[in-house]
Amino acid sequence: MSGSRHIPPTNLNWRELMAPAFAEACKAAKAGEAPIGAVLFTLSGDLIASAHNAPIVMNDPTAHAEVLCLRKAAQQLENYRLPNTVLAVTLEPCIMCVGALLHARVAGVVFGARDPRAGALVSNLDGHALPFANHHLWTVEGVLAEESSGLLKRFFLERRKH
Repeated sequence: MSGSRHIPPTNLNWRELMAPAFAEACKAAKAGEAPIGAVLFTLSGDLIASAHNAPIVMNDPTAHAEVLCLRKAAQQLENYRLPNTVLAVTLEPCIMCVGALLHARVAGVVFGARDPRAGALVSNLDGHALPFANHHLWTVEGVLAEESSGLLKRFFLERRKH
């Protein structure tokens, strides 16, 4: 866990939460999108929404898995605030997605692989505890990291071949 004022719950199995996010990432890869998947759960582990990357298909630079998942959850719950929820995502969120998570008031983020280029939770920015933000979230990193990283590497290696 990365340092923050908030502590993640101990009643959840992070690998079980990440499994549907990984399945979403596989869907993205099959659609020709960067294989990143996200799911949003309640703090008791109930699935609220799931999504995968779709900026190419949707012609939308904001169509990251995290943003699409938050949009679906907000519509389902009829609330733009999503307190007491956990986002599981296969790759460390970028700065845009961290901003969306903070504005949605998501309690915490569980992620697989770090993103050394654009990661904004722990790699390049302490996005989980920005001093100027009025909301902070906890993070758990490295859940299904090898699987998530391997999927991304295989996807981009294959794209470079073509």
